[in-house]
Formats: sequence, structure tokens, C-alpha cells
Amino acid sequence: MRIIGSRSTPSIRPWILLALLLLPQTSGAAVPSARTDPQAGQEQSEPELRLEDLVHELLRSNPELQAARKRYEAALARPAQESALPDPRVTAGWVSSGWPYPGAGLGAAPMSSIGIQVAQEFPFPGKRALRGGMAAKEAESLAFATRAAELRLVARLKENFHDLRLACDAADLVHRNQALMGQLAEAAQARYAAGKAAQQDIIKAGTEIFILENRLIALERDKLRLKAEINALLNRPAAAALGRPEPVTEVPPLEAEESLEARALESSPLLRAQQAAIDSRRFNLQAAGRGYYPDIDVMAGYYNQGAMKPMWEFKVQVNVPLYFWKKQRYGLEEAGSLLAEASRSYRSAQQQLLLRLRERRLAAEAARRLMELYSHRIVPQAELALESSLAAYRTGSVDFLTVLANFTAILDYQLGYREQLAEYLKALSALEELAGDPGTSDSGATIPKTKEVRP
Repeated sequence: MRIIGSRSTPSIRPWILLALLLLPQTSGAAVPSARTDPQAGQEQSEPELRLEDLVHELLRSNPELQAARKRYEAALARPAQESALPDPRVTAGWVSSGWPYPGAGLGAAPMSSIGIQVAQEFPFPGKRALRGGMAAKEAESLAFATRAAELRLVARLKENFHDLRLACDAADLVHRNQALMGQLAEAAQARYAAGKAAQQDIIKAGTEIFILENRLIALERDKLRLKAEINALLNRPAAAALGRPEPVTEVPPLEAEESLEARALESSPLLRAQQAAIDSRRFNLQAAGRGYYPDIDVMAGYYNQGAMKPMWEFKVQVNVPLYFWKKQRYGLEEAGSLLAEASRSYRSAQQQLLLRLRERRLAAEAARRLMELYSHRIVPQAELALESSLAAYRTGSVDFLTVLANFTAILDYQLGYREQLAEYLKALSALEELAGDPGTSDSGATIPKTKEVRP
């Protein structure tokens, strides 16, 4: 595949030939090129914008990612809370005789006392571990969701970056063709003055110049919009200055479909988040089964009776799941349905992932084939057609409109090549997102390693 840099054209031979053929008829006017065009020169003087630098800045500064990481950090604090014992209860009070104030009748009346009680609830063994396991798996799911958000936003950034490069390259190409079209219009004017061309040739050339100007206006609008979108992803002001995207020096290869699918099924953050959700629901089901077992509440108390001997109290309280047929049974059914729902959701997400993966790969394959078609077939043949029509135009064998049609066709084909190059690179970015490409992540979102819970 022939690689076309972002600031060059597939071939400059037609433009040189056009200048040589038309120069004698334009009173010695020079043919401007993209290098001498002031607007194109201004574009080329912009600092180079590197995609890798933008990706690192997005991972550091994007507010959506920062919010997702904070949610994950908050979720990491939950497993310890869920697996902890309930707070103990401390009760202090008195029993008085004769008067309601503390100590009334203390030492004289048998019932008067001042005491304190301490109680602690102990859930049935395994319940706390299951609750902690549920919370840990939910945190793990959020970690993978955060990674999925990173990949999604990086893919958006790359898509805008490739579109911005396309707009800049297209603007340069239109600038160059606009200058050459001006020379072609001057040639038509000279031939018309010599009685060798019709007035419609001049009108058509002028119209084509205005059409190119219209394209430039649309491209400038697209560049401003894309720069604003990139700035928003980077958490910058919308009007912040951006350079010109770096040129394409090498077109990345397209990974085999089997390899992509295997990598996606193993590494996709979306699927791994769904799997963590399934594990959390499994812990929930086991915890619902433990709901049939009672919790234990232990209480100890000390009572001061003044001159009489102190009293001690100990209690063991057990809650009896007497209404299990109405409460625990339905809780178990609910947990089972939630686990089944999570499993079905995982299967659905898996199918959707493979479908989107195949669609984007087919799009990349089509763009790659069109790139090869443009660079190897369409553009070379269009150049030959322009050369032939230019030679015939000098001898009067063809009219000006034929030359103009061949001239504008090459511009369209060159733009078509660049559009397909951008589509190919955007499809690769989408495949990286879907397949869970490791990329460069400095998010610090470490996947939690939870202990295996065996109730």
C-alpha cells in the first residue's frame, strides 16, 4: 500500500504538466503551489500536534474520567465496611426507689442500682464475608467500567484527531487546486481573447473557483468544531490553540478477525465488568441463603447497688427467622433472578461486542481496499486522463470543459483517498476500544484483588 503523507499529494506530475502547457498562454504568470500559497503556508507553520501527547493529557485531565475514578475509589472503601461487625451497643442507667434521681434508695432498697450494659451482635458465620465479597466485586466492576470509559474517550479523541488531520490536509489540497484553477481560468481568458475558446469556458472556470472557496469555508468550520471538541475532551477552553496534527508516516496493519475476537472476549473491560457483576450476584445469592440462619446478640451488664453486693447480667439473644416462608424464601428467589439476569446480560453484551467488532473490522477492511484502489488505480488513471486531455486541448481536439472535468476529478479522488485513510484509522481506534487494547493508561485504577470467599 502506498503511504501518502498528510502534506503531500499522490502525484504532482499533472500539476507540473498543466503549468507547462498553460504558462505560455498566461503572459508569463507563475503558477503558485501549496508552498507559496500564503494560507497554506500559515497552516504549515502551525506546531505539530502529537496524538500520543493528547492521549496522555486526556487520561490525566478529562473530568469524566476523574469522576469515574473517584467513584471507583469510593467503592474500594465499601468491602471493609460491609464485612465489619455491627457497632456494639452501650447502655447506662439506674433504677431508683422513692425518688427518681440517680442513686435514690441505693444500698437500702433491693431494686435500686446504677449500671451499664454492653451488647454486641454477631451475624451468622459467613454472612459478613459474603457481604464483603459482594462489595469487592462491585468495586472490581467499577474498575473495569472506568477502564472502558478510558478506552471510549481515547477512541473519541483519536476520531476527532484523524478528522482534524483530514480537514487540514483537504484544506491544503483545495488551496493548491484553487491556485492552479486560477491559472487555468487565466489560460481560458487568454484563449478567449485570441478567439480560440468560448466564453462559457471562462464562466465555468470562475464558477469552479467559487466552488473551491465554498469547500474551504466548510473545511475551516470543520476544523474549528473539531478543535473545540478536542479541547473539551482535554478539559481546556473551547477556543484554546491547537497545532496541526502530525502526518501519517505509516499505516498500521489490520489485525486478523480471529485474533481480535479472542482478545476482545478475554480483555474487553465491558465484558469483565459484567463478569464481576455476575460474581457479585453470586455472592448475593449465597448471602440470601444464609438469611435462613439466625444472628446472635450477646449482652453483659454490671449494676452497682451501693452497700449491697453488685449484680451481673449476661444474655444471649437469637433472632428466629420464623417467617422464612414469606421473607427469606422470596429473598432467595429475588437473588436467583438477579443472578440469572446478570448472566443473560453478559451473554447479550458478548454478542453485541462481537457484532460491533465485526462491523468495525469490515469498515476498516473496506477503507483499506478503497485506499489501495485510489492510490494504485483511480488516481494514476485520472492523471493519465488529465495529461491526455491537456495535450488534446493544446491542439483543439477537446474543449475546455473536458480538461476542467478531469482537473476537478483528480481533486475529488485525492480527497477520497484521504477520507478513506481517516476512516481506516478511526476504525482501528474503535477496534482498540472494543478489544480492550492496553494502550497507555496512567489512571492508577488498580483492579482490586479480592480473597476467595468460601462460606
